[in-house]
Amino acid sequence: MFRSRVLTGLLAGALLTSLVACGGTGAASTNGAGDSSGKVVTVYSADGLADWYKTRFDAFTKQTGTKVQLVEAGSGEVVSRLQKEKSNPQADVVITLPPFIQKASADKLLQDYQVPGSDQVKGPKAADYVTVIDNYLSFIANPSKGALPKTFDELLDPRFKGKIQYSTPGQAGDGTAVLLLLQHLLGKEGALDYLKKLEANNVGPSASTGKLQPKVSKGEIYLANGDVQMNLTSIANDKSAFQVFFPATADGKRSTVALPYVMGLGAGAPNKDGGEKLMTYLLSPEAQQTVSGDAFGIPARADVQPTDANYQSVLKAMAGVEVWQPDWNAVLASLDADVAAYDKAVQG
Repeated sequence: MFRSRVLTGLLAGALLTSLVACGGTGAASTNGAGDSSGKVVTVYSADGLADWYKTRFDAFTKQTGTKVQLVEAGSGEVVSRLQKEKSNPQADVVITLPPFIQKASADKLLQDYQVPGSDQVKGPKAADYVTVIDNYLSFIANPSKGALPKTFDELLDPRFKGKIQYSTPGQAGDGTAVLLLLQHLLGKEGALDYLKKLEANNVGPSASTGKLQPKVSKGEIYLANGDVQMNLTSIANDKSAFQVFFPATADGKRSTVALPYVMGLGAGAPNKDGGEKLMTYLLSPEAQQTVSGDAFGIPARADVQPTDANYQSVLKAMAGVEVWQPDWNAVLASLDADVAAYDKAVQG
């Protein structure tokens, strides 16, 4: 779902502390961090992959005898924590969303490691990071409230007044992806014009995409944004009463933004060897084969083709949808200005 410039100013600080994986916000959770004994690998990760992590970390520990300690937070908060601990690094492995992995790279918070199998990865990668799970922006709607709208233009219909809510660009990762997708489809000015019109139907700002899911499921609102992995997981595990869909442009074309989870080796990692081994394992065919079954994700490796029912569900949801892979470094360079322009447009 984008060479390196860092976010600047107060807006940048807000972005780094509030943008999150799967669009939500989350406080970091941990039982402590940093271990130089070689018996523990500490992972700082954006939230959203807990189901996959549990099975994979247990398998890694069984194979190597090394335990994995997980610190989960919002994707921006992960990078913020790395910055605060720069003089005393605690993280061995870092997993977060673009453009935050690019931010971490630009700030020298990662170190180079060529993970075996990286040559099979088509998503974002560099000398110090590589995509580990593919994921995509999506939208959800409650089918009991009527037929799913087919186009973005339909969302402007007055019948949807007070029935639509999307997470706020600059505060939620998936919400920022909405802005980026519309920029891609309509141009920057066209995207701002569209979102300004959509304000007539928008319930209001939301810092968390995940919190929109139960609202749609209960019928409190009709439509919201999300991401494929989170939404399909909610339908399967929580029996959420919504459907995943992708609005089209006027020409009938349906598109989405790639929003992958990307991992890197922490700069100054206390357990560098263990971190490298864990990254190697997570990108191995063995681990990649379980991504869809455990978490409704798509393997980052092109040479891994799952056949489980969850994988088929993802393919069905994505059928006919064109995936846009942004230049995330370019996105990072202009994101503060783009969000400022968005705020001005919808508030004016």
